Amino acid sequence: MLTGEPAATSADPRGLFVGLATLDMVYRVPEHPGPNRKVVAVRQDLAAGGPAANAAVTFAALGGAARLVTGLGAHPLGRFAAAELAGRGVVVRDTAMEWAEPPAVASILVQDSTGERAVVSTHAAGMTVTPPDDLAVEVAKADVLLVDGHHPALALPAARAAAEASVPVILDGGSWKLATEKLLPYVTVAACSADFRVPGCASPPEAARALARYGVVTVLVTRGPDPVLWWSGGRSGSVPVPQVVARDTLGAGDVFHGALCWAVALGADVVVPEAAVRFAAAVAALRCSIVGPRAWLDDPALAELARSFPKGFPG
Repeated sequence: MLTGEPAATSADPRGLFVGLATLDMVYRVPEHPGPNRKVVAVRQDLAAGGPAANAAVTFAALGGAARLVTGLGAHPLGRFAAAELAGRGVVVRDTAMEWAEPPAVASILVQDSTGERAVVSTHAAGMTVTPPDDLAVEVAKADVLLVDGHHPALALPAARAAAEASVPVILDGGSWKLATEKLLPYVTVAACSADFRVPGCASPPEAARALARYGVVTVLVTRGPDPVLWWSGGRSGSVPVPQVVARDTLGAGDVFHGALCWAVALGADVVVPEAAVRFAAAVAALRCSIVGPRAWLDDPALAELARSFPKGFPG
């Protein structure tokens, strides 16, 4: 089932995002409650979430044509999440319309004083998704593919099709998952969080070498406010990130990945990835500086960042 078909032109960068979509219930709290404690939220928000979904929203907000292949299902909560994504310019391909149960619902607490978040979610455990027959056609039309490791029944055929069509594949490496090892031979850029652990590797450089043996071209490691580390083709480096007052860190990594996809879709170099990383870090920093899961998308600074790339982001 398709939800939302925004107007796009042949000049728009085209991104395909395959993976998890959730419904996020976000509470901004003065402090995280302890055992047997209650706390009154100072703000609440309800929006779609999930790594692939948030990256697609970011890509669309930057001016790209974003398509999301995921599973949300026929339950009213799933339809709400799909409609919210469509309202943000994302075309949703829901491959779980036979699923009548609620979708994955994430309960999120964001601490008002620091912007740090705590998340509880099932990650769509047990949901049945079915790859669409024309998935390879969808992939071949894209300028970039992102997979987040969730819904491997969708991610693996999409990644294989991308490799066959010479479409760059970005892996959102939030954590090592059951399907990660099978995905790696098709991955162009593994954009990993500091929490990502390759089995048997004790350090980021060791992990980067291990990922390169799978065929990954470039490895990135994001570390919050610290510089992003990268390895590619025997070279390595680091890229500083803008320093901002963190008001809300929810989804910052997903935003980084969506902006990285946008830069790659526009032809940014992935072998020496510094220009793309600088841009993605700037977009993620903007997100962290504004309260709420969607308010930052409407800030004029986002459009200015999009207009400035690549001129304003040299390697």
